[in-house]
Amino acid sequence: MRRVATWALLFVGSFLVVAALVARLWGLPNAEKTPLDTDSDTRLSGEASGLVVLGGSDTPEPVKVQNITKADSERSDDDVIVFVAYTCVAVDEDLPADDYCLEGDDERIVTISEPDVFATDRHTAEAVENGDYVPAGTDQKVGLVNKWPFNVEQKDYEVWDSVLGATVTATFEGREKIEGLDTYKFEYTVTDQPAEIASGVQGSYSTAKVYWIDPTTGAIIKQTQDEQRTTEDGTVALDLNVGYTDETVQANVDAAESNGRTLALLGTWVPLVGGILGVVALLVGALLLIGGGGRRRADSA
Repeated sequence: MRRVATWALLFVGSFLVVAALVARLWGLPNAEKTPLDTDSDTRLSGEASGLVVLGGSDTPEPVKVQNITKADSERSDDDVIVFVAYTCVAVDEDLPADDYCLEGDDERIVTISEPDVFATDRHTAEAVENGDYVPAGTDQKVGLVNKWPFNVEQKDYEVWDSVLGATVTATFEGREKIEGLDTYKFEYTVTDQPAEIASGVQGSYSTAKVYWIDPTTGAIIKQTQDEQRTTEDGTVALDLNVGYTDETVQANVDAAESNGRTLALLGTWVPLVGGILGVVALLVGALLLIGGGGRRRADSA
């Protein structure tokens, strides 16, 4: 019976140590990658006015924003993920509940983007060289595009601004609780910069964006955006002030907490508990094995 217990301890100890090493050295690095099945539907709400709002409105109108971002798994690989994204803004007048991106020339549409394709590193979230990942002729992105890296640091990051077609510096502004989740707050400001404010239309662009980021996964939990686009003659084309809806924020918090628990399990608890218990089991098993061998030698003498 003692012999069975000894070998059982050695087997269990070896299994736990190997499991701890696999979780830390293989499981965690693979978990700290943007999933290839990413398919997000982010909703924002707020108000907008300007030339493109209901044919020209000086009075702020309530608007809703839908931002669809979906991974293209066929173009992605183990290290790089390819996304297809588009955004639409529409005046909130009897909008469909599931899809704000209306068809045709509906006057409620404020702006609707062409599908934007980009490739990013699955761990750092930084844009990578387009190469064969995206169709030829696609604009090359730089910096962070649609999320922050895993294990976010309390420092400034370069973020891609699609209107400017360049990166801007998002500064770290501190920590803040969002629905009980600890987040890092970042923000950037652009003031009266020349830009293409609509397809083929040049003008002036200003924006102030604030992001609340989950430091573990790099996911954007909450975002606000105050944006102005003005034509070259000074006409306000768009004055937009929106932020994530409460439902979107709560869904993001829930996802971040769930993903955070998985990463903590693989990165801390399985290696720590498995490693300690495994080493203890191996030591006890080894002591029993040594003790049993000594007893047999004594009996034979």
